[in-house]
Amino acid sequence: MTNDLLGLIGRLRPRLSKGQRLIAGYILEHYDKAAFMTAARLGNTVGVSESTVVRFAVELGFDGYPGFQKALQEMTRSRLTSVQRMEVSDERIGSGDVLTKVLQTDIDAIRLTLDELDKSRFYAAVADIIAAKKIYIMGIRSAAALAAFMEHYFTHIFENVRNVNTTSTSVIFEQLMRIGPGDLFIGITFSRYSQRTFKAADFAKSRGAKVLAITDSLSAPISGVADHVLVAKSDMASFVDSLVAPLSVINALIVAIGLEKKDEIRDTYDKLERIWDEYNVYEKGEKSAARGNSDS
Repeated sequence: MTNDLLGLIGRLRPRLSKGQRLIAGYILEHYDKAAFMTAARLGNTVGVSESTVVRFAVELGFDGYPGFQKALQEMTRSRLTSVQRMEVSDERIGSGDVLTKVLQTDIDAIRLTLDELDKSRFYAAVADIIAAKKIYIMGIRSAAALAAFMEHYFTHIFENVRNVNTTSTSVIFEQLMRIGPGDLFIGITFSRYSQRTFKAADFAKSRGAKVLAITDSLSAPISGVADHVLVAKSDMASFVDSLVAPLSVINALIVAIGLEKKDEIRDTYDKLERIWDEYNVYEKGEKSAARGNSDS
């Protein structure tokens, strides 16, 4: 229903009540703004009561306005251009206390993710990551930072990890050429969803590999080819993708895997610490303190 919500509204519009037709008309023309309005505000905007807005949502097949709004928001995020996102955020955040509003939005995203993430799916994904012969990780554009974070820690835990990261579609498939049964492809994508990540996931699936999707909705394109879908809420602050909740989920994956493989990881980090000491990778606390005292 989410993907064809505007089409559904358009088809039902002629047989709706007069007030509901006003709501439908406004949403069809201004879905980007309507998606983030409360029922009361939407009603005030079009000149109908809040109860009329709720009945409109029920007429479309939803249990109430919150379910309709959630579906409209999911559809909207995948359609908005960067300019439209800035306009929507200007209405939602305004020019007040931006710091508090943005951080509160991130807190809400983590809370919603915790409430809605299926824990059985999470632990099933952990098991398949541990069992994989080779792990391919892919995140495009802003999701590339999440893929790099995951790769950084996975290379400390697993021997065969590859970050599929390129702007060329043909090179992506060259990097995935040897993927097959027993391997795992991890696709990280959020609205507006990357076509390259979806195509790579579909290719991996066709070659017999398992697919883990980290995305913001079960209706995301990659969910259709994934063996596991971990939904992490990704709200938007202006043109910027908020990836706090997805990063937290990835952090949880790394910690869960670390606890399962703690003996191996302890040996790995013992070796790494010796290497880091030998090649002065990190500042030692006492040296930093001494330098600070001499500088002062």
